[in-house]
Amino acid sequence: QVQLGESGGGLVQAGGSLRLSCAASGRTFSSYAMGWFRQAPGKEREFVAGISWNGYSITYYADSVKGRFTISGDNAKNTVYLQMNSLKPEDTAVYYCALSRRSFPRSSADYWGQGTQVIVSS
Repeated sequence: QVQLGESGGGLVQAGGSLRLSCAASGRTFSSYAMGWFRQAPGKEREFVAGISWNGYSITYYADSVKGRFTISGDNAKNTVYLQMNSLKPEDTAVYYCALSRRSFPRSSADYWGQGTQVIVSS
């Protein structure tokens, strides 16, 4: 089994920044991807950003966060980060760390963290 632990959520004003962190532990895979999804109140969970490693890192972003969010990670340490800049009120959501046996982007994942709340005030 895989456990994902997130941290870094909180309350921030519009235009501000937050950095989310996630570490995976437990079962390991030779090939996997990690990423972030989010779910706003009354909405479905959506893909935000993902990173895959194949000798080098490959990143993917939802159009809504391109240019504002940056995903990074350390394959050897099974960690992933999401740097969120220029935050908008519409970024308010619970953010979930995810691990996938297949590369992103995809609409779901195989393992999930417990989620961390991000609130952006206007």
